[in-house]
Parts: sequence; structure tokens; C-alpha cells
Amino acid sequence: MHPIERSVSNPGLAASPLPKAGALDPSIRMAIFDGGLPEAGSLGDWAQGLDADGMGPINPRCIDHGHMVTSAALFGSLKPGHSAQQPFSTVDHYRVLDGNEEDPYSLYDTLGRIRDILEEKNYDFVNLSLGPSLPIEDDEVHPWTAVLDEYLSHGQTLLTVAAGNNGEQDRESGNSRVQVPSDCVNAIAVGSADSKRNGWARAEYSAVGPGRSPGMVKPDILCFGGALDELFHFAPQRSGGDPLSGAGTSFAAPAALRIAAGIRAHFGGHLKPLALKALLVHCALRENVPIAEAGWGRIPDSIEEFVVCQPGSVRVLYQGSIEPGQAVRMPIPLPEDVEGGTVTISATYCINSPIDPRTPSTYTGSAIEPFFRPHAERMASDDSVHAATKSFFQMGDYTPESELRQGAHKWETTKHKTINIRTSSLLRPVFDVRHLSRIEQLAGVDSEKVEYALVITLSSSKDSDIYNKVVRAYAGRLEILQPRIDVPITIRP
Repeated sequence: MHPIERSVSNPGLAASPLPKAGALDPSIRMAIFDGGLPEAGSLGDWAQGLDADGMGPINPRCIDHGHMVTSAALFGSLKPGHSAQQPFSTVDHYRVLDGNEEDPYSLYDTLGRIRDILEEKNYDFVNLSLGPSLPIEDDEVHPWTAVLDEYLSHGQTLLTVAAGNNGEQDRESGNSRVQVPSDCVNAIAVGSADSKRNGWARAEYSAVGPGRSPGMVKPDILCFGGALDELFHFAPQRSGGDPLSGAGTSFAAPAALRIAAGIRAHFGGHLKPLALKALLVHCALRENVPIAEAGWGRIPDSIEEFVVCQPGSVRVLYQGSIEPGQAVRMPIPLPEDVEGGTVTISATYCINSPIDPRTPSTYTGSAIEPFFRPHAERMASDDSVHAATKSFFQMGDYTPESELRQGAHKWETTKHKTINIRTSSLLRPVFDVRHLSRIEQLAGVDSEKVEYALVITLSSSKDSDIYNKVVRAYAGRLEILQPRIDVPITIRP
């Protein structure tokens, strides 16, 4: 289990009354694998404590950790003196750690329990705030990573993994790198930001990247996980008890999963798990924090940042499945009557990928190769059938030159980039996306289609009505996502 940073009871802290209502969307299936829940605890209205098969005696320290992780998944970080928000979903909490001794570098018994449950039951959302006490290595894929990545390769589950609390250890030796299994390419590795406010940074204890190639950007995102001067607050273990506080990536990961569940509750089953992953990455803001520390950035802690388009912008989501070798054209919805100036295009691709743990350098079996065609009437040559391409996802953004020479960049499962371009340089712009498959290149071996998600945000420097213009121009091709359940959000004027 990842160490808990400064887990303390706060008798003088103002209580945060828990809601009386049940979950907003009880149909959402969320599982947490951790140390268990206390009997007759304060979270019993929304969380069910279950034991994996073959569990030994209860470990009180593990129970404490499991309670706080579950509180973070249900409520996020509570505000002292303010009532907790209604949870978006219920939680099945599986006790997979007990009082028996187990090798901290392998935890194979624990992995087996998790695997058996996942194979038996289907969950939309899963959180892991535990794992081997082991930073990742470039030349070896740990069994924890391989087993979980194989399960996630079908794209039906969103898994958040705590990146680790070893960020203050020596960097040159690699001891501060993200810990197993947060190097999963089909999961979201979550590190800790030290504050919810502006001017945030990576919490000092939060593990850093880079990840393995493929999978260079690790952690994927940061979420507030607490720090010495701004702790993460939890519900008391028992009704009327003292509030708890602490800090750690163990709590940032379920807090990020809660945001994803809130988006899903708002829009319903329209959004697949991979689309939710793409939205988390897409809306993360890195500011000036190095990518090795923040990944794609810190995600907002409010649902409205994900579900409401800001003034002067429009956000579009594409999702589906794609066959090996197939190419799909996805329009960038820019109407021709948008006023001049500059357009900011932000795009995020995600794909689930089969994996081969025997060869770390070719770990991912599938990838996406996007081609950006900005102007429909500007051809590469006189006999070209398609418009000329322009670089968008530059390979050098986060990949060392040595890796670029090996072509590793194209096998990343997540890509994100923002560019500014003159409106006059755009005419019916598109992304052409091709599915690359290593398996397809092997004679006599069939490869499967994979799930993909693409999120595009367009912002205009001069046209504040771009959203309505897109709605009118693409009325027959794009569907407006309508809320299915009212989630408390604040709409800014």
C-alpha cells in the first residue's frame, strides 16, 4: 500500500455534514480495491464493504486507508464547516489486503484477488490506491501492469491508479519515478497537486515521470491530493466522530475518478470510459509545471469545467471503434462564417491497446496516427486526392530524440496538443486518423478493432458566437449532448 502522508485526526476541525440522499446515479458501477471499510462506518449509505476470497485477519491500518480512499471517491476533499455534496455513484469496496505478511515488491496474492473479481464482475469505474512498493523500470514490465493492462485493453472500464508517494526520493537513481502499476498504458495514473487554488504545483511527495516508452507521459494527470499546508479532508470513520485529514496520491486517484463518475452521471451512458479518460486529459491544465511532474496537467475539481463550453468556444467529442488499418475522417467543426483572427485548436486522442509484456519497447500493439489537414483546397501537389497535411502532434513534445529515431512516438495511446492558427488558414479542416496494429503485420494473426475517443475544443479570438454557429452549421452531423441527470453546477455568465 502506498504510504499515507500525515494521516491525522482533527478534533478541532469543523464537521462536514454528510448528505441524507443516496447516490445521484445508482446505475454507475464503481469498485475500489483497498484495505477494507470499518464495520458500521459513516459511509455505509453509499459504500458496501466486501471481502475478496481467502482473506485473512483485518489490519486496522489498512481499514483506515480504505475508509479515506472511499471517502475521497464519494465526496472528494471535504470543506470543513460545509455540507458534503451528494455522491455521484455508490461504491463496492473490496478488502484485498489483510494482516498476513506479503512480499511488498510483488503482492501477487493481492493481484490475484483483484484479477478474479474483475473477471467475474463488470465495473464502469475502478480505483487502485495500492500496489507493489516499486518504481517502474524501462527494461521490465511488472506482472501487475501486464495483468491490468490486458483487462483494460477492451475499453470497457476506466481505472485510476495512484502514482506513488516516493517523489522526494533520488531522481537520478529512478527511485522517485511512478510506481507499479501506474505505468499501465490503458489506465490513468494520478499524481497529487498541492493545492486547489491557482499557483499550484506538484506535491513534493508525488511520484514523477517519465514513464516507459510507449507510455512516456506519466503520471497522466494531477488531482488535488493534499499537502502540508492544505490537507485533504475526509469523513469521520463513524457518525459523530472527529474529521480526518491527510495527503497522498492514494486520495488524488479516487478524487479524479469521482470527477469522471460525475461527468458520466450528468450525461448518462452516452460517454464510454475511454471518452471520459480523454476528457480528463483534455481539460487538464499544466501551466508552467514540467511535464515529467504534472503529466498533462492538473484537472479541475468542478464538473462544470468538463460539461459546459466556455464563452467563445465549442467542444466536440468523437468516440467509436476502428479496425486495424482503417482510416476515419473526423471534421474539425469550424463554420466558414466564423469571423477572422486566431483560432485555438486543442485536441486529445485516446485509444485502448492490446499489449505484449515480453517486449517492453513494443509493449503496445495498437496506436493511432492522426493527420491534420487544415485547408480543404490546399493540396500537397497537383495530383493529390487529399488536402495537404500540417504537423499537429509534434513528436518532440515529450519524447527523447533517441526514442523518436525508433518511431516509438506513434505507439503512444494518448496524445494531446493545443495550437493557434489563423482563421484564414482553415477551410473545412479535418483529422484523418489511421489505426496502426503491430499484430496486423504478422502473417496469419488476426487483430481486433479497438475503441477510440477524440475531444476537440475550438476557441475564437474574435467570434464569441462560435458555439451557436457550429450548432447551426453541423446540425445534421453532430448531436448536442443533453444532461440526463441534474448535477449541481454553476453556470458563469
